[in-house]
Amino acid sequence: MRSAKRTKGMCLLPASRRTCLLLAGALVLASGCGLTSGSPMVDNVEPGSIGQGKPLKGAHLTVTSKEFTEQLILGAIMGIAFQAAGADVLDRTGIQGSIGSREAVKNGDADAMYEYTGTAWITYLGNSKPIPDPQQQWQAVRDADLKNGLTWLPPSALNNTYALAMNQANFKKYGTKTLSDVTALSKTDPGAVTLCVESEFANRADGLPGMEKAYGMDVPAKNITQMDTGIIYTQVAKGSCTYGEVFTTDGRIKSMHLEVMQDDKKFFPNYNAAPVINSKALKEYPAIAEVIDPVTKKLNNTVAQELNAKVDVQGQDPHEVALDWMTQEGFVKGG
Repeated sequence: MRSAKRTKGMCLLPASRRTCLLLAGALVLASGCGLTSGSPMVDNVEPGSIGQGKPLKGAHLTVTSKEFTEQLILGAIMGIAFQAAGADVLDRTGIQGSIGSREAVKNGDADAMYEYTGTAWITYLGNSKPIPDPQQQWQAVRDADLKNGLTWLPPSALNNTYALAMNQANFKKYGTKTLSDVTALSKTDPGAVTLCVESEFANRADGLPGMEKAYGMDVPAKNITQMDTGIIYTQVAKGSCTYGEVFTTDGRIKSMHLEVMQDDKKFFPNYNAAPVINSKALKEYPAIAEVIDPVTKKLNNTVAQELNAKVDVQGQDPHEVALDWMTQEGFVKGG
C-alpha cells in the first residue's frame, strides 16, 4: 500500500497512523492546508450500475482522503461515484496525516471519505483493545461516532492491517499458511524463522511482542532484523529473511508474489475501509448511501493490492487508476 518513498517523514503506516498523526493533524489544522484548497472533479462519467436517475443531481459534495496511495484511490473512487449520480464534486483528497481529513468531515469542510475502522476505534475514539470481529468492530465505531456528527456506512472487506509474508520458494520449502504454523516451525526448526520488521513493529504491544505472546512464539533476537518498510519487501522477495512484516493491501505483495500468513488467532486489529459521511450531509442527501454501497461491497484486499500496485509499482496516476476500475466494473460509463 505504501511505497518506501512515502514512508520517510510521513505518518502513513498502520502503526504510524496511531503514533504520528497527532503532529501531522495539528500541523494541518493549524495551517488550514488541505482544508480550504481543492479542485472540481471533472470526470465525464454517466451512471452505470450506480447512480441511475442521478439521485444526487444538484448536490455539491466534497470528498477528502489522507495522502497515501490507497487513500488517494479510494477518495477518487468515491468522488467518481458521486459524479455519476449527478453531484458536483470538489476534490480535497491528499490531506497529510489522519486527523486533518477526519476533522474536515466532522466540521463540514468535507462531506465524505473512506476511513479505517481500527484507526477510528484506537486512535480517534481512544480505545486500547481492538475488537476481533470486523463487523462488530465497525458497529462499535459506527455507534460511538454518531455523537461526533459522523455516520459510518457499511464496511468493505478491504482490511489494511499487519501480516507476515514469505516468498514462493520459502513457502514451498516450509509450507506455513498461518501464524500458528510459523510458531510450530519456530519450535521444530528455530533457525528457519528469521524476520525482517520495522523498528516500531519490533517494539509495539500490537506488533511483534504482542504477536509472539498471543501465538506462544519465541524468536531469538539474532533472527530478527530491523529495517525500513520498503526494504522489507525486497529482502523477503530475495529470501534474505524467511518472513517479513507487510501490510495486507500493499501492491508489492502481488507484484513480488509473496505469500501472506493468515492471522488465525485474529491478533492484529481490523482496519476495514468504510465510507464516513458528515451526518448533516447524509441527511440532506440520503442517496449518498445507495450510490456508494455497491462500490464498497466490491472492495477487498485483492482489489486493493491490484490498484495500489498500478500506482506504486507501475507509476500510474491514482485518479486514473480509480476511474479505470470504476469503468471496468461497470459502476460508471464514459470517462
